[in-house]
Amino acid sequence: MNPWEVASPCTQRCVTRPTGNEQAYARTRRVPAASVLRRYASLTAALGSALAAGTRIADPSVLQRHARCVLGALGIGLDATGPLRVPGTAAGTLIVANHVSWLDVIAVLAVEPVPLIAKQEVSGWPVVGPLTRRTGNRFINRDAPRELPRFVGELAAHLRDGGSVMVFPQATTWCTAPGGPFRRAMFEAALRAAAPVRPAAIDYARDGTRSTAAAYVGGDSLAASLLRVAGTDGLAVRVRPCRTLWPHGHDRRSLAAAAHAAVSDAVSAPVLAPRTGVFRTARPPEATVPPQLRAHA
Repeated sequence: MNPWEVASPCTQRCVTRPTGNEQAYARTRRVPAASVLRRYASLTAALGSALAAGTRIADPSVLQRHARCVLGALGIGLDATGPLRVPGTAAGTLIVANHVSWLDVIAVLAVEPVPLIAKQEVSGWPVVGPLTRRTGNRFINRDAPRELPRFVGELAAHLRDGGSVMVFPQATTWCTAPGGPFRRAMFEAALRAAAPVRPAAIDYARDGTRSTAAAYVGGDSLAASLLRVAGTDGLAVRVRPCRTLWPHGHDRRSLAAAAHAAVSDAVSAPVLAPRTGVFRTARPPEATVPPQLRAHA
């Protein structure tokens, strides 16, 4: 069985007519066609600027600035707490989050510009492919499960050397947070590297009410999703870090379960009042680094 063959029960119906609490998951509010066209033009300019940056896009501050420009071009606010990396450790941080949309990547980079793990197909996408290759992202071939042990070993070495990385361990998207369980494979890398794990919860709201407008699920095409996002007013993404998980005392199964539980708890918090632009709300939960995992001069 291929460990990356994961199916989500979410369909386009989750986006157009959310189920469950209709008050919690509001339908989208459309914006005028002229505004959508302006957002498309702004997005084109933002992506063009990112491509023009060339290899400089690999610089974290440059990457973060361009990611924020993309969100701004689409009229999306960012409610974020950062940084996501755990300071003071010898190893890097394995940052893990639930997966709702292609926008998740942009939101994370706008908060913490670190390399991400993506499926191999992304490297060949127009515009996005060149950008992801230049920013040091790592690509996994889901059709070659035998390569997974080697990939995990390389990821562990990256973490051990002090590099941080972001992964979406659900391996597919869900219409709302927290979504399905976290797959265990990438947590093995944190165990081998004695690296801290930072769970992060990602969810979307429109005018302060949770929304599925940004969800990229089922048979949705990227073009249709982009049109829906650009045509939704008052949309914001929230990135909320959870308390650090330390690898000692865990195996990969329990570490993955603890990370998912932390994300589930975080998304149960109330959605903040709507705001515009990019802003920070607070520092993430403090982490006391175990002595054996501290960085030494």
